[in-house]
Amino acid sequence: MLQQPLVTITLLNCNDRRTIFHAVDSVADTHYPNLELILIDNNSTDGTREELESRIPQWTAQRAKNVSLIPYPLSSGWFHFIKNNENVGFARGHNQAIRMAGGEFILCLNADAILTPIFVGEALKPFSDERVGAVQGKLVRYDFAKNAPRTQDQKQILDTTGLLILKNRRVVNRGQGEKDNGQYEKQEEVFGADGAVPVYRKKALNDVAVPLLNIQHGTLNDALVEFFDEDFFLYKEDVDLAWRLRIAAYKTIYEPKALAYHGRGSGDSMALSPLAIIRERRKINPRAKFFSFRNQRLMQLKDEYPSIFFRHLYRMFPKECAAWGYALLFEGTIVPRALRDWVALIPRMLKKRRFIMSRRRASVQDLTRWFV
Repeated sequence: MLQQPLVTITLLNCNDRRTIFHAVDSVADTHYPNLELILIDNNSTDGTREELESRIPQWTAQRAKNVSLIPYPLSSGWFHFIKNNENVGFARGHNQAIRMAGGEFILCLNADAILTPIFVGEALKPFSDERVGAVQGKLVRYDFAKNAPRTQDQKQILDTTGLLILKNRRVVNRGQGEKDNGQYEKQEEVFGADGAVPVYRKKALNDVAVPLLNIQHGTLNDALVEFFDEDFFLYKEDVDLAWRLRIAAYKTIYEPKALAYHGRGSGDSMALSPLAIIRERRKINPRAKFFSFRNQRLMQLKDEYPSIFFRHLYRMFPKECAAWGYALLFEGTIVPRALRDWVALIPRMLKKRRFIMSRRRASVQDLTRWFV
């Protein structure tokens, strides 16, 4: 029997009763034999924490039954359940799990995502190329109310086939909201992996990790690192990590055979026109709007190459004017809060930027081609 590399699945729960049990079920039913699950509960108050803990023996039996078909010995410690006393957010929660992870590869699973049994095995195949740092699977929309994939004209609706970054720095999910007519069946390189079900090479994550900043003194702490930026709390941390992997000259590969489902909470389509963008933005809750707006600008401060920035300024300037103007007119409370946080976090972002740029390997030409 050939040894297969350990894959660590990290999963966060924070009052996600509607979806979390489906997510863990899909992990237990995964055909890939050598994996561990690190489930972090961010101080849930809806009873899911207690119910998750009570179901661990059931999932262990379910997992043992699946891997016995291969056959492959099931590690007795495959399920790790960590209970936080506060909601530490997406970035810090996943960082907590990744630091514990023993796997050569890390799969960060959203609580509203479901793996197909073959997902992990298919997602590992592109990693045969040592320069591949991340893999993006083919994600299809899922309707948890109906417990079935979303469809239109009997075709499944795509959720994402990878991150696409525009010259104006807007980031969209490639194929989002499109009917799946087989238009994304080719394995290919993309800018980055979306945060719903990304798979990372642990070595690449360690390579692009940034030392945590001492909050009190503002100095870098080499004893601990962050993979996702913990100052972001949630939203855009996946894009920031994708950008940093590109700066370090790692590839991200889209693998269409790695199929998963995602019940995305916002964003029905790629929305490239101004009116479509406004329509999509109105569907987003205020908390998501704030963090997305704030973190987009923090990310650019950290990751931009100056020569590429000025080359694309003619596209960014109108977009920024429109974004700030719309936010001021229709989302007035967001702008003062975002400005306050942005100004306060500038020194921290600049320290992180210096560290990131001191280790860059991608040339201007290599990076420029990903802005479309």
